[in-house]
Amino acid sequence: MTLHNARFLLFACLLLAVLPARAALPVQVDDTPLPSLAPMLEKITPAVVNISTVSLVRTENHPLLRDPVFRWFFELPRDAQRKRSQSLGSGVIVDAKLGHVLTNHHVIEQADEIRVTTNDGRELKAELLGADPEIDIALLQIPADNLKEIPLADSRQLRVGDFVVAIGNPFGLSQTVTSGIVSALGRSGLGIEGYENFIQTDASINPGNSGGPLVNLRGELVGINTAILAPNGGNVGIGFAIPINMAEAIRRQIAEHGGVLRGVFGATVQNLTPDLTRALDLPAGSRGAVVSGVESGSAAARAGLRAGDLIVQLNGQPIGNATDLNTTLALLRVGERITLGIMRDGQPRTMSAQIADPYADFVDGRTIGRQLRGARLGEVVDESSLGTNPGIAVGPVVEDSDAWRSGLREGDVLFQVNHIRVRSLQALQEAAVDGISQIKLRRGNRLVTLVSR
Repeated sequence: MTLHNARFLLFACLLLAVLPARAALPVQVDDTPLPSLAPMLEKITPAVVNISTVSLVRTENHPLLRDPVFRWFFELPRDAQRKRSQSLGSGVIVDAKLGHVLTNHHVIEQADEIRVTTNDGRELKAELLGADPEIDIALLQIPADNLKEIPLADSRQLRVGDFVVAIGNPFGLSQTVTSGIVSALGRSGLGIEGYENFIQTDASINPGNSGGPLVNLRGELVGINTAILAPNGGNVGIGFAIPINMAEAIRRQIAEHGGVLRGVFGATVQNLTPDLTRALDLPAGSRGAVVSGVESGSAAARAGLRAGDLIVQLNGQPIGNATDLNTTLALLRVGERITLGIMRDGQPRTMSAQIADPYADFVDGRTIGRQLRGARLGEVVDESSLGTNPGIAVGPVVEDSDAWRSGLREGDVLFQVNHIRVRSLQALQEAAVDGISQIKLRRGNRLVTLVSR
């Protein structure tokens, strides 16, 4: 056999060995693009932003340094030192025309300065329009110039098993993308927020992801990433996001009113237990929120609700437990009419109610003085808890408003302004006619003095 024939035989053997392997591949693999999330991500990542905050934190001096003689001898500064504290988070542009950016409240909490870095590298100063600590949502505004927004999905349409993608700024690594599935819906009772109805996902969410978007495979926003469950400090595939329907409801209130004003329904509810199921003669497996008490004169009382009723629907949406009901009510606007589906004595009933304004008799603080702008103020009607020293009750205070920066908080009771005793809104108006330099108030069991600069 010649050398040429030997080479030909070897080539033929190799070709026969390769052919079966090639035959197992898809026929069109070379002509068909491989499955990829890249096209979708290229459309939406311009709407994902990094958020950095700076806070000035007061640091107390060593006790020895507070001694006036020691300070004088060494010419030390009189006041405690202040240092800059920085934090990182994420956000998502939801309205390009208005420059609205959604993020978590805890990302910007107590920030003195908020900066947003866009996907194209622009660093913009952000204004805090308002926040809702109870749901952990904050709304920022940046200059609306050449911005991109993410379309919103209906988070009620999510199902366990749906694929989702998380985008954010974990550990300062901007535009990081992770993917996973919806692991569970309606997670609550975690003690993370005041009102909980989380989407649970196994997409990796790490520090810095907070406030970033959770999107479906169509590139629609389904949630705002907010927390992880990490017993050992690392990611274990259990992350939580606020459904976009909740976040958007809060955004609309903040955009319209500068804050969130929750109405009062006036019913106390509890979860349906097996014992209650038997006591109320309900079918096994029943779900809903059991009414345990109704406040006299409340919206619930006017609707005809009674203790022992089982609320199973609100505005056509099923209510699984007490948390479901309280979270849904928390998103309703003052004055909004609702329809309840209940079970009473084994029979289904329908009733309607109107969410009441707990501060209907309160006034906007800006009508009294600049330092009170952003707070709702009302006269104390029930003096039983305040002895014989009523004053002016402080209702909701818009975060970062003039009233907030003055030091006012919801629940405070003002009793002296500019060294003048105030027992009515008219007295407060007269005391503040030339501006406000000093406020004395009760905060729980403490007396607090606020000085305006």
